[in-house]
Amino acid sequence: MNHQEKPPGENLTELLEFVLLGFADMPHLQWFLFGLFLIIYIIILMSNGTIFLITKMDPALQSPMYFFLANFSFLEICYVSATLPRLLMNLGTQRRRISLAACATQMCFVFMFAVTECLLLAVMAYDRYVAICNPLQYPLAMNCRVCIQLVTCAWTIGIPVQIGQTCQIFSLPFCGSNIINHFFCDIFPMLKLACGDIFVNEILVYTIAVLFAMVPFLLILGSYSKIIFIILRLPSATSRAKAFSTCSSHLMVVVLFFGSAIITYLRPNTRHSEGTDKVLSLFYTILTPLFNPIIYSLRNKDVIMALRKLLCK
Repeated sequence: MNHQEKPPGENLTELLEFVLLGFADMPHLQWFLFGLFLIIYIIILMSNGTIFLITKMDPALQSPMYFFLANFSFLEICYVSATLPRLLMNLGTQRRRISLAACATQMCFVFMFAVTECLLLAVMAYDRYVAICNPLQYPLAMNCRVCIQLVTCAWTIGIPVQIGQTCQIFSLPFCGSNIINHFFCDIFPMLKLACGDIFVNEILVYTIAVLFAMVPFLLILGSYSKIIFIILRLPSATSRAKAFSTCSSHLMVVVLFFGSAIITYLRPNTRHSEGTDKVLSLFYTILTPLFNPIIYSLRNKDVIMALRKLLCK
């Protein structure tokens, strides 16, 4: 991480709007990308919405695991809706301008939902840990009140943090270039446009990334290491297979989301490549919401049965 102090450029006019380049470097693929991302967005809305619906309607899916899954599916809809509609509008109209206020709002919501996702994935890992490692205590440890409290904390803890971080970033003076080489208002591309000392902002970004990404990720890994140890000691092969089935889907989502996010935000600033960051961002902002319902529905017999009942009505 470099302590950067950017000297003001010749153009000292404070910027009031930015240009989101997105995928402008592929001019012949604009309509293809528009169609591709539109299809992905529709699939995400329909698939995550279906999971949310069946976990609320089906009596067989009223356990804490599916309560958390319903929240996760709803979160994925919110998360992808913070980036994809703007990207689709930019691709469809080729008007890539975004106001300073709209950019700040988008950044705030994207990272509020990202923090919620990190915490909710940790809560889901804890739920599987208690269910498999302490099954006799599970009904008491994960009662309705506890589940609601855990979900409420996951949804609300990131709100003041991200509002504070967004205000700090957008209190910086932006002068000179107004081009953001990204498809949404991400933190590091924004800091590159800021004038003056951004050292404190960089420290805050890394601190929040450690607290809300690395720490939950390590807790999840710790939970699953204990879960795997317990599973391997189960006497029945059928019991082992069932336990692995309920955990492997969650672990796949965890690796996809945390892997791409941690590489993006915990790399030294000198190693940040705009092209690489853009690709990695596709993983944690778009591909995770896309794969989440596919992974959970294809690897979970209860969800498949509930989906069949819904389709047969």
